Formats: sequence, C-alpha cells, structure tokens
Amino acid sequence: MTDRRDDDASTFGSGAPIDFDRLEIVRGRLATDDRFTRVEADPTFAPERLLCEYDSRLYPGSVQAARLDVVWYENGDFSIHYHEDHETGEYDHRWDRHPSDHNARDHVHPGPDAPTPGENASHPEDWRDVLSTALAEIDDRQRAFWEP
Repeated sequence: MTDRRDDDASTFGSGAPIDFDRLEIVRGRLATDDRFTRVEADPTFAPERLLCEYDSRLYPGSVQAARLDVVWYENGDFSIHYHEDHETGEYDHRWDRHPSDHNARDHVHPGPDAPTPGENASHPEDWRDVLSTALAEIDDRQRAFWEP
C-alpha cells in the first residue's frame, strides 16, 4: 500500500498535499450527523475527498440526490462542494480557499451553477467554522424547499 500523501493527485487545486488527518476528523464528525446516510473517505472515483450523501427525506421528490464533497489541504486551503441532482438538472455551490487566477484566495462559486469566476468571500480561519458555515447555508437551502 502506498502513502496517499505522496501521490501527485493529492496536491491538485491548492499546490499543497491533502490533509488526510483533517478529512478523517471531518469524517468522524459528519458520520454521526443524521443529515447524512453515507459518509465515505477515499471514494474510488475521487480518493482525495470525503463524500457525504444527504438523507433524501430532507428534500422534495424533485431532488433525486444531494451530496457534499470535502477536500482539505495541509496549508488550510479547502474546497467544499454541495451538489443536488434534480429531475430537470443540477444545482452546484462551492466554497473554496486556494490560489486562483479567477478570484481571491477565499471565494464562493454560488448556486445554481457554481460559475467560474465566482464571488470573492472571506471564510473563517478555523476549519470548524468554515464547515459550520457551509452546513448552515445548506440547511437554509433545504428548509426553503418546504416553505410555502
């Protein structure tokens, strides 16, 4: 078995190695969260990320699936990508911190289509606050589905 930290793919996006220890901490936290039906580290299609599938009961029938993909780098950079599959298309929103030619280091690619360039933002420094902010914004979106 090879050490994933030496894998060239583990520096994609940030230029820094993937922080697998941080991803494991995040995995442990989200694995106990009832919002998620599956939390998987190192999915075969993207071994550098954490894949979290939302419980379908949080969504109306028009939303077929929703997930959160998390990538964290050893230098504090990250990408948190929220994705929904709809009967008629997709919804994507991404919170990013990484060097970029299109935005400031901290930026957001807002829904519904997460365009590039995105919008410059100011994310909290602490990873727990970053994750809490993203989850709160997703919670707001989920609640909006059920408002009259």
